[in-house]
Amino acid sequence: MPHRIAVLALDQFAPLDLGVPGQVFKTAESLSGEPLYEVVTCSIGRAPVRCSAGYTVLPDYDLDVLDTADTVLVPGIHGGPPVREGVIPEELRAALQGRPRVMSICTGAFVLAAAGLLDGRPATTHWKDAPRFAKLFPEVKLNPDVLFIDDGDVLTSAGVAAGLDLCLHVIRRDHGSEVANRAARRCVMPPWREGGQAQYIERPLPRDTGNGTAATRSWMLAHLDRPLDLESLAAHANMSVRMFTRRFREETGMSPARWLTMQRVEHARHLLETTDLGVEEVARRSGFGSAVSLRQHLHAAVGVTPLAYRNTFRRAAC
Repeated sequence: MPHRIAVLALDQFAPLDLGVPGQVFKTAESLSGEPLYEVVTCSIGRAPVRCSAGYTVLPDYDLDVLDTADTVLVPGIHGGPPVREGVIPEELRAALQGRPRVMSICTGAFVLAAAGLLDGRPATTHWKDAPRFAKLFPEVKLNPDVLFIDDGDVLTSAGVAAGLDLCLHVIRRDHGSEVANRAARRCVMPPWREGGQAQYIERPLPRDTGNGTAATRSWMLAHLDRPLDLESLAAHANMSVRMFTRRFREETGMSPARWLTMQRVEHARHLLETTDLGVEEVARRSGFGSAVSLRQHLHAAVGVTPLAYRNTFRRAAC
């Protein structure tokens, strides 16, 4: 049976957030063309809900459908109190408890936090709402710099389009990169985006002179198997180390070292999923140098060893 995802529509929902799950998950198919997900939409009491763009939708289900769902997803909301002030109906709080997997897009994280599902856990939300979220829910380990956070059975994404990234990540986690890549192509979007939410935060940036770090980032991706120190990267960009580091962070939202490690981990994951190369060779081609180093970095990124990762995603892709 397809994995059932129940999307919970609340008043003043963000229209893109409500549409993303149905669009992305519906494109995920097995190698034989069978649908892998079923997406249904519900509301409290199956009541009509109005969105921030000035129209109303009538969901097909009420909260009882959550009992049949494998994943519950809460889109963002643009309204004010009570939800955006950390208060939700007791009926909704109870309905969200004990679900196998719960996700939120954008300010949907306010709902999960108000239900107590994020206490002591890492989470993210739209960068513009992060200060208020942190004030309302100090017990949540908020990280406003990332596009999404996967904490096992609870996943949260940053604002608006980051919901696309999260849904593709879930498909990749459930069924492997081949299925996720096909879904991304059908949605006319990249399988993954560089950097995090930090690169989209409003802040003064230097005027673009055409002398950024994009060319050097492309060069880094083509030479992940080589030692790449900061001095050589700055020289490639024809900048001082200080200027290169500053421009790189402004453009990607992270340091060159962190960005490079992330790309190497992603390349290693791709090799583990799509080839039979030994772990030592995967480590060499990814630029980690040794299986020990690869194991440490992969475990830090996704919480498993290279062999466990390969076994999991090989099974998922079959």
